[in-house]
Amino acid sequence: MAEGNLIPAVLRILGGFCVMAAALAQQPAPPAPPAAEPARQEEPQTRIKVQVNEVIVPVTVTDSKGRFVEDLDVNDFRILDEGREQKIRFFTRERGQPVVVGFILDMSNNTRLHWKTYQEAAIEMVSHLVPGDDKFSGYLISAGNTADLLVNTTHDPEPILERIRKMKPGGGASLFDAIWKACTTRQLIKGEPYEPRRILIIIGDGHDTASEKSLEQVLEVAQRNLVTIHGLSTQAFGFASDGNANLVRLCEETGGRVTYPLEKLYSNVSGYLSTPSDEGNYAYKVGTGGYASEVAQGIFRSIAALAGEVTTQYILRYVPETPSEGLEKQYRNIRVEVPALPDVKIRARKGYYPTNP
Repeated sequence: MAEGNLIPAVLRILGGFCVMAAALAQQPAPPAPPAAEPARQEEPQTRIKVQVNEVIVPVTVTDSKGRFVEDLDVNDFRILDEGREQKIRFFTRERGQPVVVGFILDMSNNTRLHWKTYQEAAIEMVSHLVPGDDKFSGYLISAGNTADLLVNTTHDPEPILERIRKMKPGGGASLFDAIWKACTTRQLIKGEPYEPRRILIIIGDGHDTASEKSLEQVLEVAQRNLVTIHGLSTQAFGFASDGNANLVRLCEETGGRVTYPLEKLYSNVSGYLSTPSDEGNYAYKVGTGGYASEVAQGIFRSIAALAGEVTTQYILRYVPETPSEGLEKQYRNIRVEVPALPDVKIRARKGYYPTNP
């Protein structure tokens, strides 16, 4: 290119660059890259994280004669968590409270003598507590040589009733494994454990011969899952059961209780029914109308007592005001009081676990 033509060409190129620069200057500047987050500092090793959940405490209050005290209000109660008074955030005493009830039937040889009686009792109990209303659910677990979930959680009582009618006892007892299965494997209902609450009813004498889990393990898993355990004991009148202490502990530490429909049936009956058999083992003669009547009445009273307690408890809920000291303690003790009525009997869970892995 001739030198005369080179200069105009260069000027045109430089002019183009100037126009482009002016256009770019009028465009908005691109957003600045986000500032880097400061590195998180490691928390001191002495700091312990505690998961704080709302604690639910079903409470039963009875007078000296065992009758329910039903006219209390929230201000009548005082609840202590590790000795510290807590603010009750929720309170109700409504009847017919929603519950999901697990029925554990002891299918060992120990139940063979009175099996028909307790089979009928289980049917009656299911009919009372799972009436076909969506507010109430139930499930069935057998505790024999193994623990088996026979009917999963349902609002319909018929599958549970039908299965109970076909059950026959025999073999060992896996009560602890049955409780573990109730707390870990069944289908849940939306809203548990607050509404509906979790109830477990054991029909058996508390002995265990076939479980892999221990009493301590299942007691902890029940407490962690906010399950209240009740027992309908199959311990016959005049006999002692090595497992009774297990049943009592499971119920009392979770806020429930044990009833004994076959105990002291004849304490106020005279004649042959009040006399031990010739063998001297206090095994009363069966097969009479009086015997059947006494057993039926004992069963009916126990069922009415348990069903009434399950559905008419006071419900207290609170969020623990956890102190800064002692956080390493996993299990926390609870005490419920009714200061204005020092002579009443209060049944409530004895404690809980702040975390539920």
